[in-house]
This record gives sequence, structure tokens and C-alpha cells, in this order.
Amino acid sequence: MARSSPFPKTRVRSIKKPNSKRPSGAAPVLAGKKLNIALCLLLAAATIAFYSPVIGHSFVVLDDREYVATNTHIRSLGWDTIKWAFTSTNAANWHPLTWLSHALDYKLFALNATGHHLDSVLIHALNAVLLFLGLRWITKRLWPSLLVAALFALHPINVESVAWIAERKNVLSTLFFLLTLGAYAWYAQRPGWRRYLLVAALFVAGLMAKPMVVTLPFVLLLMDYWPLERISFDGPRSSTTGALPATFLKLLLEKTPLLFLSAASSWITLKAQRAVVQSFEEFSLANRIQNAIVAYCLYLWKTIWPAELAFYPHSLGALPAWQWILSAATLITITALVVVFRTKRYLPVGWFWFLGTLVPALGLVQVGEYAMADRYAYIPLIGIFIMIAWGLADLAEAKHVRPAWCAIAAVTVLAALGSATVRQIGYWDSDYDLYSHTLQLAESPFGHNALGMALMNPSSEMTPQELENFASEPARIDEARRHFERALELRQSQQGPNASLWDKARTLNNLGNLDRMQNRLDEAREHDEAALKIYRQLAQRNPDAYLPYLAATLNNIGAIERLQNHLDDARKDYEESLQINRQLAAQNPSKYLPNMAMVLNEYGLVDATQNHMDAARAHYDEALKISRQLAQQSPDAYLPQLAMTLTNVALFDAYQHRMDDARQRYEEALKIERQLAEQNSAVYLPDLAMTLSNLGRVERIQGQIEASRGHYEEAYNLLQKLVQGNNKYSGEMAQIEASLEELEKMSPAQQSK
Repeated sequence: MARSSPFPKTRVRSIKKPNSKRPSGAAPVLAGKKLNIALCLLLAAATIAFYSPVIGHSFVVLDDREYVATNTHIRSLGWDTIKWAFTSTNAANWHPLTWLSHALDYKLFALNATGHHLDSVLIHALNAVLLFLGLRWITKRLWPSLLVAALFALHPINVESVAWIAERKNVLSTLFFLLTLGAYAWYAQRPGWRRYLLVAALFVAGLMAKPMVVTLPFVLLLMDYWPLERISFDGPRSSTTGALPATFLKLLLEKTPLLFLSAASSWITLKAQRAVVQSFEEFSLANRIQNAIVAYCLYLWKTIWPAELAFYPHSLGALPAWQWILSAATLITITALVVVFRTKRYLPVGWFWFLGTLVPALGLVQVGEYAMADRYAYIPLIGIFIMIAWGLADLAEAKHVRPAWCAIAAVTVLAALGSATVRQIGYWDSDYDLYSHTLQLAESPFGHNALGMALMNPSSEMTPQELENFASEPARIDEARRHFERALELRQSQQGPNASLWDKARTLNNLGNLDRMQNRLDEAREHDEAALKIYRQLAQRNPDAYLPYLAATLNNIGAIERLQNHLDDARKDYEESLQINRQLAAQNPSKYLPNMAMVLNEYGLVDATQNHMDAARAHYDEALKISRQLAQQSPDAYLPQLAMTLTNVALFDAYQHRMDDARQRYEEALKIERQLAEQNSAVYLPDLAMTLSNLGRVERIQGQIEASRGHYEEAYNLLQKLVQGNNKYSGEMAQIEASLEELEKMSPAQQSK
């Protein structure tokens, strides 16, 4: 019989043997560094996932071509590229690190836009992670820091900075901006010259990516107030960040070297942008101040309700008084409130972060034609996100809201923002998409002009699906004309000093180009001469900005006069255009030598037509010399121009009965065009066919019958393919067919002669 226990059964069950391998209390699965790493990975993955549609896009907007697609300087990573990056003010900016980042992308991906887009997305994701880690480290607050970073990562107002390859400068400069903030927090814990040098070096790197970060010393002063709490204006306060306190004067002196760097960068930027700075005649100081006040409130509104995001050209006239008065009242009210509630230090810091970092982009010194732009809010809205995240966290704590409900609300809002981001990315699929969207939101001369240009250049600015929506090429051209004419109508209706003469002249130029495409030469000349009159006026005020446009317009008019057989007038226009291009090429050869070669080509044609053979030979030889030089430096960009120049010179040689020279030049052009046609048959097969036909003609004259027949037949076969889509080649086919028949009729003696 078993003996019973002397202890009550309940007591026996209540005694448990300790387990040394498991803690007695429940512990979270992720905590500390593991939780930070997991959240960083989640944040990066979400950013990349929502931005992934942009990776399939091509190069869009004119700046993408200037920065990457047609920029020959980024085609290598050698010393010449580095030297150019640090000395160039191309694109009206000095940002050498941005140029080098594009050069690195070209080294990795060439002109495959996928890789360029991917790098911009990755840098944006890295910026979000750095923002989270920096706030988490300094403030010791996990969830508000994560919310700020997630809002920054997924808010659709940042799509323009990430989806636009030319805005690599924005995401790259912000990377160094955030690294500088982190380095400064590290310096504040133990001030010393070595740590200060790191802060200064990272700041310089940011300035060399984009001068938008010139306000960073001001942001560091805000950080001294919160979250570093190095200084207090409302009594003694102990810092929880480990940063050493200091007087305001000492902190101000501490920023002085950085302020000098900001001043130097600002001076360089103004010098680089002198050609695109708008004069007060176009936008008065009062108009600029009013626009800046309204822009502040529009940025705030688009942060809360991110709809109708696009390009925002300046208004055709003065802003209604109620807009800027109401906006000013709103800004004053919010400023008063953050001062009243300054015990919540994140409120004045976030607000003045937003106000201060937007100053360089408000248009007080107007550059270009935009009243505001989404990309300008990339850094400033971090301040607003801080106000939102910390304000909601404090409110939830005061109201004892359960963390689960906070998380559900945050995820819902972020999912909605991410969905809006994906939709906004869709508008960046092509120039046509982007400008159609812009025009749908608000009619403007800018929108009509840009959409017309996209319609005129379908191969680079429209997707195949968009092109299919037009029944025919004439229908697309007619649509472009309607947009140009509407842009001109809107611009001509504008009265007063704010009228943009340059934009009007640009629209007139576009109409002139369209007229030439449709062989409406009298209308083309009328439009170009009206543009020329404006450019002469503008070039007197600002030669740096408008001489290139003046030269291009003179060249356009010269081409029209040549076609109309007004050769003396054409000669005068080409001569003036050539003089201007020589002047420009002496200052910036890489940018203006290609234009100079084009003018020399056309000038040579006029010379030859007027029987000025020595002058024609001199112009053609100079054009060929420049084209060879450019093609040697950058084959991808300038081999087509070299092939065209070779065929022009060969034609001139044949006209002067220098058949050996003509044949050699045609053969050289043929070799280049075969190479180009392999890369892009749709563009270069017509040129290849014409060169084959011309070479066959020279060989027939020289009695090389078999070679002539072979080239004629190859040209005929190519034209047979081309004529299926365009009847304009049928005339050349008939000429080749007649030449082949003549060869067949020739006697053996004639063939061997």
C-alpha cells in the first residue's frame, strides 16, 4: 500500500522547480539591436516594394537627357571625367558628386535606365533607414522615429525626387545631410576638432551633391535645442542624449565655419545659375514674395492631402490677394501656436525646420519657371513629419490609447500613402504621361508647350502604347500644333511685366519646327522671325542665357531661306549663327562644338549652291574635323553626326568630280551606319540605304559595275522594307531601279571601261 504524502496536494502542485534555461517572465521575441535591424529591413523593403514600378521606366523629361542620356562626359570614370565634374557648371549647377554618381551608374548600366532608377530607389530607402536610426539613437524614442521615417519613405510628394533620374542630386545630397546630422550628434557628445572635421567634410559632400543643403547649419542649431538639448531658453534642463551643454553664443560660433561653407556654395550656385535666373521684369519682387507665402501653405496642404501632384508653373498674372493674405495668416497662426506650446520642443524645431530649409527653393531668386516643386519638399517635410509623429505619440500617451490601435491607424495611413505613391509613379512613365497629367490639373502655357514637344518626339517621349492611341502621324502632329497654338494664345493674353518673353519665344520656335516638318515654310519663317526678335531683345539683357537660343533660331531661319532659295539671306543668318557658336564654343566646347559643326555643314551647302567652292570646302573640312574629334571622345553620342558630315562632304567631293575622295568618305560613313543600324534599325536604316545608293552611284561613274550593282541592290532591299511603313521612300526606290536597269543594258565593254 502506498503511503500518503504528509503535505496537502494543493501545496504540492503550487511548488514548481525553477528552470535555469528560461526566464520566469515573458520576453519579447525582438528587442534592442535585433528589433532595430528588423525594423530597418522592413522599412527598406517597404520603400523598395512601393517604388519598384519606377524601375521599369525609361529616361524622362529633358533634364534626364542632359544629365545622362546625351551627356558624353559621364561615359567614363577617368581623370578627365573627375576634372570635368569638379569644374563644370552644366545644367546650371555645380554638383560634382552628382555627376560622378551618374558616371558610376553609366559604368555599371550604360544607358539602361533600369539601373539608374534602381540606384535612386536604393538611395531613397537608405535615407529612410538613416533617418530612423538617427532619430532613434538621439531621442531614444522607437515608434515616433519609425513613423517619421516611414512617412518620409512612402509619402507621394517625394516621388518626383526618386522617379526623376536627374533628381539624383536631391536624394544624394539628403544622404550626406542625414549623415552630417548623425556626425554632429556624435560630436556634441564629446566636442573635438577631429569629430568637427568629419561634420564639415560630410557637409561639403552634401553641398557638392546639391546646394539645397546650405541651410544645414541652421538645422544644427535647431538640433541643439531639441533633441540634443544642449541649450535651453526656458530654464535649466538635463540632456538625456549625452550631448554637452553650451551657451547660445558658443553654439553660434561653432557653426560659423559651416556658415562660411554655405555662403561659398551659395555664391558658386548663383554664378552657375546666372544664365537661368529670371529677372525682376518677368517676376517682380512682390510677386515672388506672395508666391513664396502661398507655396508654404500649398506644401502643407499637399502633405496632408497629397493629391494633384505635378509641375507647378508660375501663374500667368498676379496671385489673388485672398490667397497670399490667407496663407500669411495661416503661417503666422501656426508660428504663434508652436511658440505657445514650446514646452513640446519638437513643435518649434519641426516647424522652423520646415520654414528654414525651404528658403533656398521659394523662388525669391527665381530660377526657371516653376512656382514650387514637389522635389523641394524632400528635406523640409521631415520637420513636419517630426511634429506629426511626436505629437501623435504624446497625445496617445495622454489619452491612454492602446499601442495596437495606434499601430493599426499608422499602418492604414501608410498603406494609403504607399498606394498614392504607386499611382503617382505611373505618371512618370513618359514625358507624354507626365505633361498630360500636369495639364489635366491646371492649364498653363508651360503644360501645353511641353506636351506639344512630347508629341513631336514620340521615339523618346512617348511609350508605344501612347503612340498607338493616335490614328496616324498627321493626327499626332496636328495635336501637337493645337497645344503649341494654345500655349501661345495663353501667353499672348498675359499682360504686364510678368509676361515671360522667353517662354513665348520658345513656343514660337516649336511652332516653326512643326511648320518645317509639314513643309509650311512661310509660316515657319514667320514664327521663327518673331522668336528671333524676342531673343535679340533678351540677349542684350542676359547674353549668357539667350545667345544659344539666338544662334539656334538664326540657324532655323537660314535653313528655311535655303529651302526657299533666298541664299544671300541664308548666308547672312548662318554667318551670324556661326560667329555666336564660335564664341560659345570657346567658353564651353563640349556643349557648343556640336552646334557649331551643324551650322558649318549647312553653311557649306549654301556655299556650294552659290558656287563659292573654296568657302564650302573650308566649312565642310572644319565641320568634319570637329565631328571626328567629338566622335573620338564620345562615339555613342557623336558617331551619327560624323556619318552625316561624311556623307555631306562626299556629296560635295562628287560634285567636284573628286570621285576617289567621295568613295572613301561614303565607305567610312557606310561602316558607321551599319554599326548604328544594328543598334537601332528604325532610326538608321533609312540613312544606311541612302548612303548605299550614293556609293553605288559613285562606283557606277568610276566603272566599278559589280560593286555598284551590289550596293544598289542592298539599298533597294532595305527601302522595300521601309516603304511598307512610309511611301516617302518610293521615289528613291524608283531611281535605284532605273539605275539597275541602266547597268543591265550596258555592254560588256562599257562595264569593263
